[in-house]
Amino acid sequence: MIKLKSRIDHWIDQRGLKNKFISTKLKVSPEQVSKWRNGKAFPRVDKLFELAILLQVKVDDLYEVIDISGTVENEE
Repeated sequence: MIKLKSRIDHWIDQRGLKNKFISTKLKVSPEQVSKWRNGKAFPRVDKLFELAILLQVKVDDLYEVIDISGTVENEE
């Protein structure tokens, strides 16, 4: 069994962006961006692609795949 671990927070921090800026660009609430950052929600597919473009990363870079033993399958 595997699970996804969000790396959205990592990339937002790396780029030095604020939730308000991202929410304005993606036309979502700052609260929604906060939920993405702390893993409480996932972006819709269309927003995921927009977020990847804004952060200048591949969509794959926004998540890690982790197996049940905790081994990372997709690292930088």
